[in-house]
Amino acid sequence: MPEFLGIDTSNYTTSAAVFSSGDMKIVQQKKLLPVKPGEAGLRQSDAVFHHTKQLPEMIELLYAEGTLSAPAAVSASVRPRNADGSYMPCFLCGEGFARSLAAVNSIPFYSTSHQTNHILAALYSAGKTELIRQKFIAFHVSGGTTDCLLCEPDEENVLKISELSASLDLKAGQAVDRTGLMLGLDFPCGRQLEKLAEKSSAEFKIRPVIRNGSCCLSGLENQCRKMLDSGASPEDTAKYCLEFIGESVIAMAACAVEKCGELPLIFAGGVMSDMLIRRKIISRFENRAAFAEPEFSCDNGAGTAIFAYIKYISRTGEKSCLF
Repeated sequence: MPEFLGIDTSNYTTSAAVFSSGDMKIVQQKKLLPVKPGEAGLRQSDAVFHHTKQLPEMIELLYAEGTLSAPAAVSASVRPRNADGSYMPCFLCGEGFARSLAAVNSIPFYSTSHQTNHILAALYSAGKTELIRQKFIAFHVSGGTTDCLLCEPDEENVLKISELSASLDLKAGQAVDRTGLMLGLDFPCGRQLEKLAEKSSAEFKIRPVIRNGSCCLSGLENQCRKMLDSGASPEDTAKYCLEFIGESVIAMAACAVEKCGELPLIFAGGVMSDMLIRRKIISRFENRAAFAEPEFSCDNGAGTAIFAYIKYISRTGEKSCLF
């Protein structure tokens, strides 16, 4: 059965994945871009350099064992979102490679967005791919986004994605990393911050700042700094940061459900791999909340590979194995 290659060169991870339509399996390779200790990110020029170096390595590792065949189609994330003006230079690395591979091998190339990639990967990981042909609410929560999205079927772009709400200032992943750097952690700080928070037994009464369904997180950074200056432990500060983000996402989801009805809730993006935040959300929404597993929640290429498959079968008229 045909296989499909997906490429994602996001701001901090080089990712390549293959979706096998025969057994619906994903094989992937990915590698974080190197960030110097104490720094809070990369310039786009540096990100482009590191992707240019790392992408061939990921492809070589992916096909090293000789078990994968040449792809029937290839897709790449070419922009952060499917929206006018959405642009980031680092995505040119994946797009250029994928377009060249498609041209040399006379196979289709399909472009998608980093956000669509995340949502499709989350649906696959959570066993909810049937939602591709339904309406649902998705959260994309990472270093660059804290977005609540209405997703609907769309033949041209697979998913029609409309923003319901977002962070009005600081993004959740930025809050995590800035708090982590305050505590002397290495960037990216998510997993280390989670480990610290697990050691805290403190309890907090948190009131998220919500305006018309959107959240404000800039005050969280200030509050965490204030806690540290007042003598709070790193463990308690870490837990407060993550719980504040969790409560903010819950409040945004409640507003979205009130507006759109009792739709399924899908959570994607690196911040949503945090187990403390997940437990809080599940306790509120129980069986209606579905999450990607960590390897599909953080940046990856799985969604782009699935996107290539869906676009390919729509052209050939084959029956989908996903929905």
